[in-house]
Amino acid sequence: MLNTVYQLKAPRTFELAFSDIQLDNEHIIVRPRYLSICNADQRYYQGLRPEKVMREKLPMALIHEGIGEVIYSPIDEYKPGDMVVMIPDIPCEEDSIVAENYLRSSKFRGSSTDGFLQEYIETVPDRIIKLPDGIAPQVAAFTELVSVSFHAIKRFTEIAHERRDTVGVWGDGNLGYITSLLLKTMYPEIRVIVFGVNDNKLADFTFANQTVRIDRVDESIYVDHAFECVGGVKAASAINQMIDVIRPEGTISLLGVSEEFAPINTRMVLEKGLRLFGSSRSGRSDFEGLMELYRENPGLSYYLENIVGSVIEVRDLKDIVKAFETDIHKLIGKTVMVWNE
Repeated sequence: MLNTVYQLKAPRTFELAFSDIQLDNEHIIVRPRYLSICNADQRYYQGLRPEKVMREKLPMALIHEGIGEVIYSPIDEYKPGDMVVMIPDIPCEEDSIVAENYLRSSKFRGSSTDGFLQEYIETVPDRIIKLPDGIAPQVAAFTELVSVSFHAIKRFTEIAHERRDTVGVWGDGNLGYITSLLLKTMYPEIRVIVFGVNDNKLADFTFANQTVRIDRVDESIYVDHAFECVGGVKAASAINQMIDVIRPEGTISLLGVSEEFAPINTRMVLEKGLRLFGSSRSGRSDFEGLMELYRENPGLSYYLENIVGSVIEVRDLKDIVKAFETDIHKLIGKTVMVWNE
């Protein structure tokens, strides 16, 4: 069957490419339905990655967040019409120590191989998971992003010491919202403080125990552990404020992506005996854990709907460009593309 691939050829320029998909007994064919635009997609779309990276990666289909409908399945576990979340991480080997999302050999949709911006996705069964009932499709579209927060929290529970009375989350954007929401859902006994810069955004964190503007932090505020969800040029100042506020032997989880190095106060890291660890992407086990969390907490979908920004119907290249341009100018929230046949 003929497949249309919508590849980014150059900044702000998409082109059509075509591939042939052969139906067999090993692969499932999924038709993407709801796709969510990530900041990483925007860095490629706007040409914000280093020139060398752009030359090596393009042309490439973007998007690593999305759900789709099963069109063909050779196994009974999945049937045509099933709605599934698509896992962008593609492991090429197994390791007893290193998780699939950290193996250097793994491929990742929309980064080292074509993403979900295609008419059809040919995939193996373990790269998709059925969606639970009751999850709004525009929310399910960015399941991958939510799974990244889930993965980071799971690692936090394995690494951080057991005094977890108060945890701080730096960042009032989408990642900060999701991370603090999952923290309160998974560990309701923890006191969660969200640190941000925008009063209007902070007002949406109704589930948090407290919200604080970063320019109003004083000596009365402290945390046992912290999550950095800022990234970009502001990551360094956020990390250094965490180092100031966190109690000795606390753990700092780094999630924000930055293109530049972030200078940090290593002297105080040493004096306080802090642990800093990074979390990136997620694997199948994280998606499975998140699906179970959705089933156990139906209200999660309601809160996550608050960060759905624009929902744009997409039929052709012109609509795809419109969606990416709209996403650039958004004030907050996720931009979701809905494939309309």
